[in-house]
Amino acid sequence: MNDYLVRGMSMDGFVKAVAIRSTELVRRGAEIQGTTPNATAAFGRALTAASMMGNMQKVENGSMTLQIRGGGPIGTITVVSDAAGNVRGCVTEPKVPLVEKYPGKLDVGATVGTDGTLTVIRDLQMKEPYVGSTQLVSGEIGDDVTAYFAQSEQTPTACALGVLVDRDRSVKVAGGYLVQLLPGAPEEIISALEAGIQRAGAVTPMLEAGMTPEDILGQVCGTLGVVFMETAPVCYKCYCSRHRVESALISLGRRELTDIMQEGKTFPVECQFCDTVYRFTPEDIRELLEKI
Repeated sequence: MNDYLVRGMSMDGFVKAVAIRSTELVRRGAEIQGTTPNATAAFGRALTAASMMGNMQKVENGSMTLQIRGGGPIGTITVVSDAAGNVRGCVTEPKVPLVEKYPGKLDVGATVGTDGTLTVIRDLQMKEPYVGSTQLVSGEIGDDVTAYFAQSEQTPTACALGVLVDRDRSVKVAGGYLVQLLPGAPEEIISALEAGIQRAGAVTPMLEAGMTPEDILGQVCGTLGVVFMETAPVCYKCYCSRHRVESALISLGRRELTDIMQEGKTFPVECQFCDTVYRFTPEDIRELLEKI
């Protein structure tokens, strides 16, 4: 089954919601980064959250960057989403040790850490990007995204994320949901939504049971009901190109490029977000020097 997300709204119009199946894109991201189970779970949650947040922007050609620095062994997690919800990302240290809360339950909070910040950079195709940052509250990422929206964007939000890593270290399922209250929501709506979230429980068991994003939002919204407004395919997608790498090399300056050329060897440049390697011969470097 391919990954996709759904966007919807409660029947009363006071709750907007999005849910996602992100299994394949998390698998791809983990494969590229070569992550161990704890890092896979943390990175996968960040990819899942960023996909939903990027899709919610609805700004053509816009993008959203989610960066998490918690002081934990994984270092910095950086994930970028386009306006459709396609994502790419990287982590500082993919090979982190196995840490469990209890047998069979990975401790994502210990992997990410809590001594740091969650930063969101929104490129809305304006002169300057919007940058918001909040302190991490648990390192579990879902809680931290919830806190970010409440503190930085003053939007009551509930975000739940799940990545189940199998015994063979592969990603069995991944996904999540994000629901937000719109201004003016009466107390009974808030109570009904809280009850729905409580009844739905954790995301991972729902995904493992084969529930779709539509099923998950149906559980979460409960008695409020939900109207689905959009279904969109999402994937792990990198926008690197040889032209972009050439521009980056040119930015190194004449002296450094000359040193690379004089070594007389093919110079490889690997994209940090995907497994593409761009190779530049001494003659290629000479042509770049001519462009400066």
